[in-house]
Amino acid sequence: MRPLPGAPGAAAAAALLLLLLPRARADEHEHTYQDKEEVVLWMNTVGPYHNRQETYKYFSLPFCVGSKKSISHYHETLGEALQGVELEFSGLDIKFKDDVMPATYCEIDLDKEKRDAFVYAIKNHYWYQMYIDDLPIWGIVGEADENGEDYYLWTYKKLEIGFNGNRIVDVNLTSEGKVKLVPNTKIQMSYSVKWKKSDVKFEDRFDKYLDPSFFQHRIHWFSIFNSFMMVIFLVGLVSMILMRTLRKDYARYSKEEEMDDMDRDLGDEYGWKQVHGDVFRPSSHPLIFSSLIGSGCQIFAVSLIVIIVAMIEDLYTERGSMLSTAIFVYAATSPVNGYFGGSLYARQGGRRWIKQMFIGAFLIPAMVCGTAFFINFIAIYYHASRAIPFGTMVAVCCICFFVILPLNLVGTILGRNLSGQPNFPCRVNAVPRPIPEKKWFMEPAVIVCLGGILPFGSIFIEMYFIFTSFWAYKIYYVYGFMMLVLVILCIVTVCVTIVCTYFLLNAEDYRWQWTSFLSAASTAIYVYMYSFYYYFFKTKMYGLFQTSFYFGYMAVFSTALGIMCGAIGYMGTSAFVRKIYTNVKID
Repeated sequence: MRPLPGAPGAAAAAALLLLLLPRARADEHEHTYQDKEEVVLWMNTVGPYHNRQETYKYFSLPFCVGSKKSISHYHETLGEALQGVELEFSGLDIKFKDDVMPATYCEIDLDKEKRDAFVYAIKNHYWYQMYIDDLPIWGIVGEADENGEDYYLWTYKKLEIGFNGNRIVDVNLTSEGKVKLVPNTKIQMSYSVKWKKSDVKFEDRFDKYLDPSFFQHRIHWFSIFNSFMMVIFLVGLVSMILMRTLRKDYARYSKEEEMDDMDRDLGDEYGWKQVHGDVFRPSSHPLIFSSLIGSGCQIFAVSLIVIIVAMIEDLYTERGSMLSTAIFVYAATSPVNGYFGGSLYARQGGRRWIKQMFIGAFLIPAMVCGTAFFINFIAIYYHASRAIPFGTMVAVCCICFFVILPLNLVGTILGRNLSGQPNFPCRVNAVPRPIPEKKWFMEPAVIVCLGGILPFGSIFIEMYFIFTSFWAYKIYYVYGFMMLVLVILCIVTVCVTIVCTYFLLNAEDYRWQWTSFLSAASTAIYVYMYSFYYYFFKTKMYGLFQTSFYFGYMAVFSTALGIMCGAIGYMGTSAFVRKIYTNVKID
């Protein structure tokens, strides 16, 4: 068989956040070794190849363990625990630069029950994952013959480890020793280790796991160029509305100011100026609305910061580091949520600001944790490694109550005091103006449904690459592309919502707050619909666990994306509405 490369309170709050940061330890955690110093081979998980997220402990299959004394492993970061990393010591004796000739390390007493477990794993194409010095290695459990009658187990692990100085820079595994699975027999498991000098630099040792031909394919560059052209078109369209259409509107309204009352009464009054007394009226359900806007602003801040960190640091080189970074940044940016949500709620005349603060603080965590705990019950039923330990659940809840909530409170107080005054350019009428009838395509519901098409069109190819990196065996590393796509998404979303809001106000419908938010947030509906296409046509996933895991977390991802886009659309539209009503004379 050909070689398989390793591939695809204040103190309490501070202590909890330290869980998110990597901790250094000797040897593999410092990534330096002395000659003949112990090198640990960790066995991680095993699971079906087509269901990447469905993983189980390596020793859930009846593999045997080497004779060397066991070493316990702890979850170094919260992200590692949440991602189901279950490292167990292999028991193999490996020393730095010390070759090991082929040797038996344990023996499997194969009864019928153990044989059935291996046969099930082989039928479902089970692969296992190991780690040496944080470098992942993949191997296959076994294979069936052409007729599918006999099943064979790979019993010999041939390891080739490359070193540069006192660092490990490369690991390869070759699976050999094909043995037929026959009940009531003994199967010997063996291994060998070959050390070889390598010219690969330590900083570049993860390059072999990346796939430039996939992520830097011409279609990726073309999608960025296509989205960029869409941005130019939309910016031009919005500029035309702002410079030409609005200029005509201002000229018409100025002309109306010069008319006497009789001419004005006989004139044909229409347009967005007519709703100046209602355009800044508080939105319906202001508590929920302001909480969504605050949460969306926080998600945007988290996305921006995490992408920048990922561009600077290679987060993919450490297990769970991306998720740990995201959790840490989300907790640290909680004042952003409180500031924007609290100030908006104050400007809309809201009085139950404490309730708004609680809803804003726990909206996203409740959604994510609720979905995760639901899927966790399924993972526990399947005995999967994705089952979240009880201690990790307690840690997440403590972060929410002792870190996120206090910081959100600080942001809310600052927002209410610094920008919570309703300094609108127009006075709000005491009695709401009746909304006239308009054509069907100008109804808010239609605008909401159509508003997300262009933003989705600007990101859907990038969604393919992101989905593939998460649901298949690819490591996403082109965060420069992701930053460009995020900028393009923001510009497209703001432009689309401004255009939609202009036409809505021109139809004398002043219900623009929710319309601008929902028309931008509808991008999430198209992303979720695309996830159905991806599931059925781009993956070979199957089973209750993987299906619920996929669609559960895709619903969380899509909802978070929708809230972020909605907040971006509303903030841009709010600035536009304030600008146009500031520049027109109001009686």
